[in-house]
Amino acid sequence: MLKLKIEKVAHGGVFIARHDSKVVFVSGAIPGELVEAKVVQDTKSFLRAETVEVLEESEHRVKHFWKAALKGAGGAEFGHIELSYQRVLKTQVLQEVLSRMAGIESEVVVEAAPGDQENQGLRYRTRVQLNVDESGTAGPSKIRTNEIVFTRDLPLAVKEIEELGLHLKNFNGVDKIKIAASNTGNSQWLIDKKVNGDKQLIERVAGRTFRLSPGSFWQAHVKGPELLTACVSEFAKLLNLDPQKQNLDLYSGAGLFSATLSAQFDGAKFLAIESSKQAIADGERSSHDLDNLRFHQADVLKFLRSQTAATFDTIILDPPRSGAANKVVEQLIRLSPRNMIYVACDPVALARDLRTLGDAGYQVMAMRAFDIFPHTHHFETVVALAR
Repeated sequence: MLKLKIEKVAHGGVFIARHDSKVVFVSGAIPGELVEAKVVQDTKSFLRAETVEVLEESEHRVKHFWKAALKGAGGAEFGHIELSYQRVLKTQVLQEVLSRMAGIESEVVVEAAPGDQENQGLRYRTRVQLNVDESGTAGPSKIRTNEIVFTRDLPLAVKEIEELGLHLKNFNGVDKIKIAASNTGNSQWLIDKKVNGDKQLIERVAGRTFRLSPGSFWQAHVKGPELLTACVSEFAKLLNLDPQKQNLDLYSGAGLFSATLSAQFDGAKFLAIESSKQAIADGERSSHDLDNLRFHQADVLKFLRSQTAATFDTIILDPPRSGAANKVVEQLIRLSPRNMIYVACDPVALARDLRTLGDAGYQVMAMRAFDIFPHTHHFETVVALAR
C-alpha cells in the first residue's frame, strides 16, 4: 500500500504519481488527489496501482454511476469523474501527446457529442459485447483479466439493448455475445456466431441508408457516425476537394465517409479500400445509386504499394486503434496526395503518424476531437492535412 499524490492524467485511463524514483500509474484517481493505493504490478521502470481510499478528494469526483465498475468491470474507468471534467482531461492528453510526439502546439478541445451532457453521458452505446465465463454468466470483463462481472444493468447501452435482458440470462457453453441496435429501430444479437433478432441492421446517416450484415463494424455512439461524417465533410470542403480527380477512402468499412462525400461532391470519384469482404458487400449494397463510388477488397498496405505516385487528390483514412503504421504512412507520402483527412481513435498513434507526415511536408489545416466514449479514456480526433 502506498500513499500517493496524483499529479496528472496519462493516456490509457490512468493517472501519474511518483514513489521513490518510479512513476506510478494509478487507476480510479483524479489529478490533485491524495490517495492510498494498492500496487498490482511492479516493474523495473514503473508501478501500477489501484486506488483503495481517497484521503484528499478532488472537487471533480462524483459517485460512480455503475456498481459493476466498482467491482472491477471495464468500460467505465472515468465514471468517478464529473463528465465535463472528463473532457478537460482528454483534452490535456491530446494536447500533450501532440506537443511531445509531433511537435504540434494545438488548442484543440475535446467536444461533447450532442445530448451527452444532458444524459450524463449514459445510454449512448449501440454496440455492446458480453463475455461469458464457465458458469454461463454473461457480462463485462474485469480490467486486464478474463474474469466476468455480473451486472443487473447496462447504463451505457441504449435502452433497447438493456431491455433485451441478455446480460441477465445464463449462456452455458457460449464464448461471447455481441448486441447491436440501429438508429432506425433494428436490434440484433450474435450468440457466438448464431444471429438472432433482425437479420440486417439499417442505419441512417447524413440522409443516406446503410445496410449492415451481422457483426459489421459501426461506430458505437448513437450520434458518432453523424458527428464524424459531418466533420469529414466539413474538412473536405475546407481542403477544396477536387471533383475531377480520384480520391481514396482507406479502411473504409461500409463506406460511411466515401458514400457521403460521393453524394455531396457531384462527380467526384471515390475508391473505397477495405480488407473485409463482408464490409465491401455492405458498402456496395448501400451505395448502388452512386456511380462515382467503387469498392475494392484489399489489404491497405498492399493496395498502396501497387499504386502510381501522384494519382490521388484527397485520401481519407480511418485506421484501427494502432494507427496507420509506419509502412502505410511511408506509402501515403510516396503517393503524395494533395490532401489527407485522418480519423483517429488513439491520440498516441495519431501523434506518431502526424510527426512523420509533418516531416514530409504535410501541414495540419484543421483539427477537431469528439468525446464519443463518455466515462472511458477514449475519444476520436479528425485532422485535415494539406501539402
